[in-house]
Amino acid sequence: MLVVGLTGGIAAGKSTATAFFQERGVPVIDADEVARDVVAAGTPGLAAVAAAFGSQILQADGTLDRRRLREVVFADPAERRRLEAILHPLIQAEIRARLQQVRGPYCILAVPLLIESAALRALVHRVLVIDVPEEVQLARLMQRDRMSAEQCRAMLAAQTSRARRLEAADDVVDNATDIVALTHQLESVHARYLELAGQS
Repeated sequence: MLVVGLTGGIAAGKSTATAFFQERGVPVIDADEVARDVVAAGTPGLAAVAAAFGSQILQADGTLDRRRLREVVFADPAERRRLEAILHPLIQAEIRARLQQVRGPYCILAVPLLIESAALRALVHRVLVIDVPEEVQLARLMQRDRMSAEQCRAMLAAQTSRARRLEAADDVVDNATDIVALTHQLESVHARYLELAGQS
């Protein structure tokens, strides 16, 4: 089965693009969803994160306090690497398990940090980048998450550069304008993937 890795910078419109494919019956594995599942209440993943970062990252009900954890890891690259060392193997194993179960001509593996992860890139046959200029990302992120420009810039800096993403892309969809333009481009790549899947 053809596996398309869908990625893009934060606030680029990956969720909108993912919804497009789901509406057309294309199986989607969302790495963010997998990342939440591996640290759900009662999981070994949550226990490992709490052991590494302390009970400060847990809410009163024992679930993960995502905002608190994000503050800790985005403030310190070493802490972010420590978190990734715990979570990435768990996420990768779960993604592989889900890929074994999906059926269809092709599927989408949506991964925000696909370009940074050699292990996940190895699972995809094509890379689809949802692209927007950085100033658009910044404006959308500030509006969406009500964060300061400084916080938003730190989040952008934590991801790979736009240039590196575009360099890795097999297909690029421009999401700097509106949903109509985005949908039109996604229809084209969807048709192309069906064609490629039929040939494989």
